[in-house]
Amino acid sequence: MKIAIIGAGYVGLVTAAWYSGLGHDVICIENNGERLSKLKNGQSPFFEPGLNDLLSAGITSGKLKFESSLNIASVGGRDLIMLCVGTPPKDNGQVDMSQVFGAAEQISKCLTTETVICTKSTVPVGTGLRIRQIISKNFTGIFHIASCPEFLREGSAIIDSQKPDRVIIGADSDQAKKILLDLYATASCAKLVTNIETAELIKYASNAFLATKISFINEIANVCEGIGADVDQVAEGMGYDKRIGPHFLRAGVGYGGSCFPKDVRALQFFSCQNGYQFQLLKSVIEVNNNQRWHFYQKIKKRLETFNGKYIGIWGAAFKPNTDDIRESVAMDLIEKMLDDGARVKVYDPQALQNLQKRFGDRVNYAFSKEFAAQDVDCLLLLTEWEEFQMADMRTIKDTMKEPILFDGRNVFNPHAMELLGFDYYSIGRH
Repeated sequence: MKIAIIGAGYVGLVTAAWYSGLGHDVICIENNGERLSKLKNGQSPFFEPGLNDLLSAGITSGKLKFESSLNIASVGGRDLIMLCVGTPPKDNGQVDMSQVFGAAEQISKCLTTETVICTKSTVPVGTGLRIRQIISKNFTGIFHIASCPEFLREGSAIIDSQKPDRVIIGADSDQAKKILLDLYATASCAKLVTNIETAELIKYASNAFLATKISFINEIANVCEGIGADVDQVAEGMGYDKRIGPHFLRAGVGYGGSCFPKDVRALQFFSCQNGYQFQLLKSVIEVNNNQRWHFYQKIKKRLETFNGKYIGIWGAAFKPNTDDIRESVAMDLIEKMLDDGARVKVYDPQALQNLQKRFGDRVNYAFSKEFAAQDVDCLLLLTEWEEFQMADMRTIKDTMKEPILFDGRNVFNPHAMELLGFDYYSIGRH
């Protein structure tokens, strides 16, 4: 199959690499010159385990090519065109669709044959209809619109591509359904074919539900702290119920990243725009925002003041196995600590370069987890990298000025940390 991928961001690049690995002829469009140069050399502009190997294999086989321009030569005559451009949030929660609609406008001027145009970016309900209207203005031939939302998790995207939980196909014609079912023929999972609007909503509903589980367990954790219960055991007991399940019931400082915050706000926004006030999501957002500041106040209460304190931080990425700091809880906490007069020293296995772009010389950057803990008044764990979970905490304690440890991801065993001599604080545990 001849496929064009528009956009070499997280979704587009992983998708392009995977499709080429299946043997399809893939052209990926990226208009950023610096990123394009890296891509042609098989180097991803962001960290994702296993992605560079897939890119190199695709380029070597000739199945994967990168181009800078969306034109007739790059997308004309393709069986399938995938829209994988950014859909960033506006301040009010609305999705900025300028890249999607701009790409659709360009595509409409480049089509030469019957083609399926499919959105893989997360887009609000009604996007497929709008794309059809845009393309119809410039192209009078036959074309088909579809939606095939991605469900990739940063840090495990390659596995998720190769072994998806499900494939969702929203299509406006039998031809679009056929093309996409053929594309995913080797995927041994459930395949649900719907209309386009339903497919567009499934992605938002999925992320909003997972975010709701996280906010719920964080509320339970805060209740636990007031009554002497243990949130880990509460979550374990809940998880045995097959109707609930154990996933996304780990208490912490809240969710972040490029998907959950954006998608929850977007679903709330376009629900309101269509006449429904989604009260539950309003609370989910509020709980998640408050959770980081509840944690912050616990630290401030223990230290009495941040002014003049030296704070070590383990983890800047919003989750392990990625260098993505978008909507990371660590960003807000670092900013607030700096404002309150603290000195901050940070270590993250992958995200320091992105962190430096954000904070410049306002933050000290540690080259190891050990150096990040050395001579600090307090150590915060904010991302549950395996490297931190495997740390020699006895040695870590001995290098700290004060052995105060705030575990924002409930990684360590409280009793074990106390036996080592830490003044240890976690979330919802005793």
